[in-house]
Parts: sequence; C-alpha cells; structure tokens
Amino acid sequence: MFQIKNIVKHYNRTGKNVKAVDDISFNVHAGEILAFLGLNGAGKTTAIKIIAGLIKADSGGLLTSEDEKVDRNSISALLEGHRNLYSRMTAKENLVYFGVLRGLGLKASKQRAEELLTFFGLDDKANEFAQKLSRGMQQRLAVSVAMMQKPKLLLLDEPTLGVDYDNTQLLVESLQKLKAEGVAILFTTHELAIAERLADRVAIIREGKLVTDKIQPKSLQSEASYEYKLVVERSEKKSIQELASLYSLDVEDNCVPSINQSLLPKVLSAINPINIVSLTKKQPSFEQIFIKHARSTSC
Repeated sequence: MFQIKNIVKHYNRTGKNVKAVDDISFNVHAGEILAFLGLNGAGKTTAIKIIAGLIKADSGGLLTSEDEKVDRNSISALLEGHRNLYSRMTAKENLVYFGVLRGLGLKASKQRAEELLTFFGLDDKANEFAQKLSRGMQQRLAVSVAMMQKPKLLLLDEPTLGVDYDNTQLLVESLQKLKAEGVAILFTTHELAIAERLADRVAIIREGKLVTDKIQPKSLQSEASYEYKLVVERSEKKSIQELASLYSLDVEDNCVPSINQSLLPKVLSAINPINIVSLTKKQPSFEQIFIKHARSTSC
C-alpha cells in the first residue's frame, strides 16, 4: 500500500500566497485503480506531480504502509502522454532505450519490450516510428514505457485525453490487466465515464482539499447507495441546522440535500416533531455525486 500523507504545497501568485494542495492524505492499494478527480484548478496535477517526485511538497509526502519512504524506482508516471516518446525511434526502440536508461540492461530491456508490446497489443507496430502511430497507439506505447521497470505504483494524468474510442477501450483493458497483476494505479481524468468504468475507488479534490476518497462507482447501483433529500418548514431552519450538525450533514437553508439511507432512521427519529415539507428518495448518478463533491450545490 502507498500512503499519500499530509501533502501541502503553496504558490505565490500575483503577490498572494495560494495553497494549491491543502494537507491531503489518502491511500492507494496494490491491485487497485483509484481515480483522482476535481474541477480545473482544484490541485489534481500538482498533487500528482508531488507524488511522482517532480515537485517538492512544502510538507508531507509519499510513504509505504510501514510509514517508510518509498523507493522511487517503484513508481512510474505518465504525465504528458505521447510527448514522453522519441518520435523518430520505433516503438521497440523507445522501449529498449528507456529500459536501458532506467538500469535494466540491454538484454533485459529487449525482453521486457517484447513482453509489453504484446501486452498492450502493439507487437505488429514494433518497427513503426512513434510519429507514425495514431494518438491512441502513442498513448499505449507511452504507458508501456512507464511500465518498463515493473513499477508497483503507476501515475497517469489524463491517459485517454484525445484518444479515439477504440484505442480508449484498448487502453482501459490494458490498465485492468495491470491491476490484475497487482499494480496500484492512480489516475486523473475529466472524462467521468472513464472514471466510473475503470476506477475501483474515487477521490475528489476541491480547492486543494480532499473532500472524499471513498466513492465506489461499481457500488452505486446497490440499494445502500440511495440517498434522501429532506426539506422542512422555514420556521424550523434553526432546528434542522442543529440536527445536521449532530449527524455531520450538509444543510442549506431549510434543506438537507443528502442523507444516506443507513442514517435516515436516526434522523427521522431525532427530527420529531419538526414539520417536514418533503422527503425525496433519490439514487444519484456518478456525475451527480462528482458535482456534489467537486462544487457546492443547492437544494
């Protein structure tokens, strides 16, 4: 397991001290795909670059499950897609070059390159120059390069950006195979459909703060995922605010927009004799859940 622990990063922008990453902590487990989501400017890429070791954090860092510093050789990152490749080298030459660069040795690099070309469905493109490959193939090749030294943690920033449908499906399938081999994968994306399909778990960052890391897209259809929206008489606004505080619920004016089904009986028991205007059952979509956490929403 990898622990992202209490990462903080400040920047000075136009004379103002801005906290781009505000004390975030979460874990990524072996054989898990974690989507790290947020709106533009939320701090995703800064956090990913800190985890990759490309930016120095003001405080905090990346640790193992034993609270020890991580061996950087166990991490690989793809932050700029096909731009990580040498365009006038073939697909295989790129892999071998980066393998040797990372200390694998020539023989081991050639063997690993063959394995990865097959794994990512690029064996028939081994001798094609990178610049001749489609954007999707370049992206798969770039992920292959990132996997040359068999990292335990793979970081991907917008891995499907600009990739067509067929190549996106192939890339998703390849990442699922890496997960099955025990690789921990942390990725960012603005494509919510990809996050919902690919991720075992989702973390959301808003204005530099981690607001949740417990969303499980594949469990959204379960009955336990249902939520309720509660609206009370305006005269009961103070009472509902006190109740929401008791159960750590968001409250907006005279409305509690989201109550988990498991908590509902306790809330209804405590709410008596507050006058209820409406109680609405809802099963939020993944997009609605993202919006709820990524930005403020109203009743």
